[in-house]
Amino acid sequence: MIPYVRDIKFDYGACDQVSPLIRRVVANNPGPFTFLGTGTYIVGRGEVAVIDPGPDLPEHLEAILAALEPGERVSHILVTHHHSDHSPLARPLQEKTGAPIYGCAVGAQAEESTIKTEAGSDFGFAPDISLCGGGTVLKGPGWTLEAIATPGHTSNHICFALIEENALFSGDHIMGWSTTVITPPDGDMTDYMDSLELVKARGFSTLWPTHGPPVTEVTPFIEAYIAHRRAREAQVLDAVAQGHGRIKDMVPVLYAAVDKRLWPAASRSVLGHMIDLVRRGLVTTDGEAGLDSDYRLAG
Repeated sequence: MIPYVRDIKFDYGACDQVSPLIRRVVANNPGPFTFLGTGTYIVGRGEVAVIDPGPDLPEHLEAILAALEPGERVSHILVTHHHSDHSPLARPLQEKTGAPIYGCAVGAQAEESTIKTEAGSDFGFAPDISLCGGGTVLKGPGWTLEAIATPGHTSNHICFALIEENALFSGDHIMGWSTTVITPPDGDMTDYMDSLELVKARGFSTLWPTHGPPVTEVTPFIEAYIAHRRAREAQVLDAVAQGHGRIKDMVPVLYAAVDKRLWPAASRSVLGHMIDLVRRGLVTTDGEAGLDSDYRLAG
């Protein structure tokens, strides 16, 4: 069982000091993919970085600006990825502050699915300064942020490590309130599992997801996240072994207890597993792995 953390106290639009170097302002955009809303983080004092400005809501822009202390300046605008609850407000915030936007541009494989599995995408997202691949270190007075490439949820997902607090702004890569959606072709299960292991190996003390409260028992939480994915993978393999070779036949078996209206989205998640299993040589199919492919155990 994943030890979810969902208890969070805040008022929409208010600025809360949540750690010595971190302030948070939550946007009023609750929903099935955003939990209670997008948490925008302000890092540092004097010259500050803003992480995940959020959806294009004028009142949220005003709340971010109001959270700045007299004389403070936004020096960096950082975006974890291009979904509509994370990146659209970056340009309006830049227009108000003049700060450059950092992130990774939308990949060519990103596409809008007819099946609703996310809060929508900001396909026009294009940062001023690319952080694709990670490794870039950004600094301000008293704070240091390292970009860490964590593809999986999307191909362009970036997390940001706050060195002074051994903390990670994890975007949607790891969320305390829920598992993360992996939707091909932009989402990739193989990359996602590798990225989970990468973050686990860093030994962070705290994760600050864009949605919900922080995760403070980091290693056990990530281990449970990984175990959940491996358990689903085992279920998929078992379904194939029992003769359910098509995803449309697997989903009613694997998600029997889930509202049928969610089955189309579930099928995309199963596809993510199938693509990964084909790559690893555990499952085979004729041609490219897809929603309508007929799968069978390899060997």
